[in-house]
Amino acid sequence: MIPRYSRKEMSSIWSDENKFKVWLEIEILATEAHVKLGLVPLKSFQNIKKKAKFNVEKILKIEEEVKHDVIAFLTNVGEYIGIDSRFVHLGMTSSDVIDTALSVQMKQAGEIILNDLTSVNKTLFKKAKQYKYLTMIGRTHGVHAEPITLGLKFALWHDEMNRNIERWKRAVDVISVGQISGAVGTYEHISPEVEKFVCKKLGLKTTNISTQILQRDRHAEYMSALAIIASSIEKFTTEIRHLQKTESLELEEYFSSGQKGSSAMPHKKNPILSERLSGMARVLRGNALAAFENIPLWHERDISHSSVERIIIPDSTILMDYMLNQFNKLVDTLVINESNIKKNLELTNGLVFSQTVLLKLIEKKMKREQAYKIVQTVAMKCWKEKISFLKLLKEDKEAMKYLSEKELGEIFNYDKSKKNVDFIFGRVGIK
Repeated sequence: MIPRYSRKEMSSIWSDENKFKVWLEIEILATEAHVKLGLVPLKSFQNIKKKAKFNVEKILKIEEEVKHDVIAFLTNVGEYIGIDSRFVHLGMTSSDVIDTALSVQMKQAGEIILNDLTSVNKTLFKKAKQYKYLTMIGRTHGVHAEPITLGLKFALWHDEMNRNIERWKRAVDVISVGQISGAVGTYEHISPEVEKFVCKKLGLKTTNISTQILQRDRHAEYMSALAIIASSIEKFTTEIRHLQKTESLELEEYFSSGQKGSSAMPHKKNPILSERLSGMARVLRGNALAAFENIPLWHERDISHSSVERIIIPDSTILMDYMLNQFNKLVDTLVINESNIKKNLELTNGLVFSQTVLLKLIEKKMKREQAYKIVQTVAMKCWKEKISFLKLLKEDKEAMKYLSEKELGEIFNYDKSKKNVDFIFGRVGIK
């Protein structure tokens, strides 16, 4: 059963409410750390923890005047706390709060995406097992090549998604760091113990070194991982689109009751979801490029990255969540047209066995160049005249000097293309 669509849950991570909630948690934890260092009275901290809260609308209103989001936030929080608010944000700078909170949010989003990826891979696993031995034509350059199985196609996608899962775990780990080091990152006005305490409580690691901000190669890696996952989805959906073409129609998207395909042509059933996902992958690749552009900042910091990240990180994680859920639904409900798969497999009148014939002739001591010439000549006649490749081979005197009727029967057999399917599935981890 595919889990419920989670876009609302993902969107809530990027709400002002959640952002300010994380900001407040960081400020309270930093104040608690200062109590442990003897820099803030315990009674003042207890008052801060009891009274500290915020109002999103008031913060945004204050920001309109002061033109600074963290100052607006601290001003509003201070209104609730009173005189003890002087101990809040002690020795800290804005980026200590903003960057550490952003890491928390990206980690939160990462956990949802990881769950999505895991769910997708379970569906691919199921489809691979279901169609493990369903023989279909494999294509190279868009042209019929040799038989494969539909299960192998799903197994390939499953294996690629396994790599995406590991890549995503690494990316989330890389971003799961915080920093509270003060202006230009020297800890002049704040102890590293505060950073250590806060990050541990938040489930983050501490960065080895910062310049008042976390370095943006971390964020670029996270965004790059999203772009690669999206590109995998585009690869899979492009294959589905190809296989839904009228000329092949081996796979097709589920077409629900009452669904319409075209405003002009009532007969149309289009791969709209695959096309949508292909287009969305382009957005995520573009956002990843913007993240790369954020890496080179001026000196210890500037804020040219900030406006970009306010767009690309929330949008990309929300979009990725949507894409994975929709792709999962697409694969789970995919229509498999086995009759068309069989028809297309036999479309070239047995030409898919040309390499097997070639290798058998070589095995019988024929020179490779001679064997290739014989097989190609027969194959081209088969292409041109649409006559059975097997029939033409039997009529070729030179070929039949080396091949028996029994051997031809063994050659023209689809089952032999499946002899290593179990081996491949074992390496992919599907049993």
